[in-house]
This record gives sequence, structure tokens and C-alpha cells, in this order.
Amino acid sequence: MPKPSSVYFFATCVVDLMAPQAGMDAIALLRDAGLRVEFPQAQSCCGQPAYTSGYTDEARTVAAAQLDLFPEAWPIVVPSGSCAGMMVHHWPRLFADDSGRLAKARDIGARVVEFSTFVRDVLGLGARLAAAPSSRPVKVALHTSCSARREMGVQVPSRALLDALPGVEVVAQAREAECCGFGGTFSARHPAISGAMVEDKLASVRATGAEVIVSADCGCLLNLHHAAQKRGGCAAGEPRCVHIGSFLRERLGLPGAAQQVTD
Repeated sequence: MPKPSSVYFFATCVVDLMAPQAGMDAIALLRDAGLRVEFPQAQSCCGQPAYTSGYTDEARTVAAAQLDLFPEAWPIVVPSGSCAGMMVHHWPRLFADDSGRLAKARDIGARVVEFSTFVRDVLGLGARLAAAPSSRPVKVALHTSCSARREMGVQVPSRALLDALPGVEVVAQAREAECCGFGGTFSARHPAISGAMVEDKLASVRATGAEVIVSADCGCLLNLHHAAQKRGGCAAGEPRCVHIGSFLRERLGLPGAAQQVTD
């Protein structure tokens, strides 16, 4: 995909409601690269929470409300691999029996690009990241949500972006591909199991000596962040949890980057 002059930004409901600065950091990087970023004001949710909970009709209604928000033939940048996967792979299934909406869903799916993939492959920021200002060395653990890893392969561009940054050592945690316990509504329906899973994930990160957990999915980050805060947060040796857009902005020396996913 050649570098466009304009893109749409689909923030996701989690970013919009719970981690807005992560979205603003991602947008800032796109604008800093010279892009015009259009944020459709009527956007809400991709429908994934309802869909993965078995409420197909409700998911279809939510997804249908997004179909007319992207009329121009621009890429649609999504700062969440799981939501991008929903739009690319599952929207066509939702509208399989509705030819008009199916055509729109397929057109949107063909233009959806997960944020870290867009930064690496379309903007080609690797060289700029490699020339980032020298800053304090830091060990980082990369976490990729289950669906982002399996449906969109987000761990590959995310790792490449982190590897390009001077002073950043990406450490390998035990069972890196395992779930953090969030799983959307899973964490609400099965809190004890979810809590045990996130504790295991944090323990594996602590064992690496990582100071930061970076992810392209704010749902996982919020789960990890609040579990870490319950244990005392950074003051108690827990890693801070940051969206990759915020972390890249921070390491590039651009002002205003979120230090935690909740900032």
C-alpha cells in the first residue's frame, strides 16, 4: 500500500471511553508523518463484545451503524488488532445474507489496517525510529492480544517497531502467546479464572525484568494495568502498561505521550 495523504481513524470503544490518550498518541504519530486524519464522529463499537458473547443480532446492529462512516477510499487505521480482526474477518459473516451491507463490509475490511502494521509497512518509520534521540535504556515486554496475534499477526510489526528503537531491549516472557485473562466479556463472566491468568502473565513479565509492557490492544493493557496497580504499581516493581502508539511517541521525544494506558 502506498503512503496515502489521508486516513480514517477508527478508535474503538475501549480507546474512546477508557484510554483516549492512547488514541491521541496514535493520531499524533500519523499527523507527524504528514497525514490528514479523519475521525468519524458517529463511530462507536465494532460489535465484537456482543459477537463473541453469542449475541449475533445485536452485533450486527452495532456493526451496521459503522458501515457508512468511511465513504472515501482511504485506509482505515485501527489501534487495536482484535477490533481490526473483527472488522476484517467477522463483519462479512455478520452480513452474509444482506448483499448491500456485505459489499460495504468487504470494502471496509479491505481498507482496515492495524496501527502498528500501518506504521511499519505504510509509513515506513523504521529508519526514523532507529534515529530516535538517545534516552534511558529500558527493557520492554511485548504483549499481543489473542485475536490480534492469530487473526492479524500484529506481534510481527509491533516487535519490529520496538526492535528499531535505540535503548529498547525487547525481552521474551514465558508463554508469551498465552492470554492475559481479559478476553472481553470473559473477564466479567469468569473473574476468578481471569484474575489467575493475569497474575500469571504479570509474574512472567516480572521474571524478565521488564519495566514496561507494550501492546497494541488497550483491552489487554487495561486488564494488566489494573492488576499491576492492585499489587502496588510501579512503586512496588510492577511494569507500567502502555499502548504502542504512546510508547513510540515517548521514545521519539514527542511531547504529551501517555505514561500509562489510563492517562
